[in-house]
Amino acid sequence: MFSTILATIAAISIINSQSAVVKPQDILASHQFSLEDRYQVASVNNVFKENILLSLAYLRGISKTTPVDWSEVNKPFHFELTLKPGQVFAFHDSVLPQYKGKEGYTTHAHFDYQEGFLSDGYLYGDGVCHLASLIYWVAKDAGLDTNAPTNHDFAVIPDVPKEYGVAIYYAPGEESTSANENLYITNNKDKEISFVFDFDGNDLKVTSEEN
Repeated sequence: MFSTILATIAAISIINSQSAVVKPQDILASHQFSLEDRYQVASVNNVFKENILLSLAYLRGISKTTPVDWSEVNKPFHFELTLKPGQVFAFHDSVLPQYKGKEGYTTHAHFDYQEGFLSDGYLYGDGVCHLASLIYWVAKDAGLDTNAPTNHDFAVIPDVPKEYGVAIYYAPGEESTSANENLYITNNKDKEISFVFDFDGNDLKVTSEEN
């Protein structure tokens, strides 16, 4: 019996010592918001929600299909993207000259009817500014090099402080305007930085981690 107890204690000690040498990823910043309160009118909120999730689907590499497979887009998910030192995340692919050739990730989205984005009667793609603003907020708090040339101060983004609002716009043939309504995040650290996206069917959480 005594030898069995000693063996158990030894085994626990080994497990604890092994756990101690595993260094967890360092969380730099994390924020979240509900996709159920993007707008006070339910029908408009649904447009915002679907456009946010469709942008994330394209960021995750889901193929663009006609019609959009909304059942796939709306599934809960966990997704990570990693920026190497010096790499840039641009929200869309019309970028300012200083970022050309440095893009590591983009949503690959243009927020138009052809890609399946929805309209609330005002414009197609409404709601993607909310997603960009959440990412910007996390990146700023993580101490990364961020650039959001156009603020979203013309409208409130629920659950996001006003100073982190980002205006997003893309239009073919309007490269300068589109590039100035984009979001740029540069990994200015000497380690890889991951952005972790978690959607549980209601809340969207974005976390920045140092690898």
